[in-house]
Parts: sequence; structure tokens; C-alpha cells
Amino acid sequence: MGWEERFLLFLQESVRNPVLDRVMQFVTSLGDAGFLAILVCIVLLCIKKYRRAGAAAALSLSLDFLVVNLILKNLVARIRPYDVLEELLLITKRPSDLSFPSGHAGACFAVASVLFLCLPRRLGIPALVTAGLISFSRLYVGAHYPTDVLGGMLVGCVTGWIAYRLLWKGQSRDEKL
Repeated sequence: MGWEERFLLFLQESVRNPVLDRVMQFVTSLGDAGFLAILVCIVLLCIKKYRRAGAAAALSLSLDFLVVNLILKNLVARIRPYDVLEELLLITKRPSDLSFPSGHAGACFAVASVLFLCLPRRLGIPALVTAGLISFSRLYVGAHYPTDVLGGMLVGCVTGWIAYRLLWKGQSRDEKL
């Protein structure tokens, strides 16, 4: 058994409890089908002051979807940890796709990284913290290996940086808003 399996079993045996289970099930549901990421993009696109950031976030989210869901998941074809470890109990809806990389982590970090780069820190930092919580929740509920989440975070941050560079090219932070 490798470190990832041991870590997931540690979370299950030493960290999970009924209260935290409910909290993490709610937190993980925020990332289902990119719900929160899409909602943030829509809200930003509707506010004139933040429209450009919304466009960058939507571009990042689209790029992330292509890389994570259409390319990497099919290329790597990693089986979910609860299908490999009999002792690991999944405490959320059973995902229908493959494990690597995490779509929840990718989508959340695709948008959060753009917010961090484009918006004032008082908005960008909470976005990153929220993305981190949703990503951790995927481990807690038993849906992903740690490297699945790290892979999703990395892809999301890279697509965020690409979208930022494409739509904010040559502008300083003060010129953004």
C-alpha cells in the first residue's frame, strides 16, 4: 500500500466524524458539475467592473474542462480509490468518470487563480481558500487520491495563468479595475 492509500485511510479512520462528514459533503457538492465555478463566472460577467475578470475566469474554466475532462482523464484512466481499496468508504455521490485529475479541484482553481490574479486580494485570497477546501473535501469523502487533487489544482492554476495572460496582457494590477 502506497502513501496515498495510507493517507486516505488515515483520513477515514482518524479524521472523519459525523459533523465533519456533513460539512465536507456540502463543501464537495459545491464543486459538483463545476457549480460554484460557473456561478462565479456568471456573477462576474454580470458586473461591469468585473466583466473582464469574468471573461478570463470563463476562459480558464473552459480550458480546464478540455484538459481535465476530455484529455487527461481519458489518457491516464486512473480508477477511483474506493474501487481499489475495499476498506475505503465513499461518503458522497459516486462519480461516473475517472479519477485523475480531479475535476472539482481543476475547475475551482481555474477560476480562483484568475480571481487571485485579476481582483483585489480581499477577493482573490478567499477564492483560493475556498478552492483549497473543495479540493481537500474530495480526499475527505474518498473520491480521489491526493495526486488526483494536486493534478487538478495544477491544471486549474495553469489554465488560470494562461487566461490571465491572454486577457490582461501588458496591464499592471492597478490598471485592471
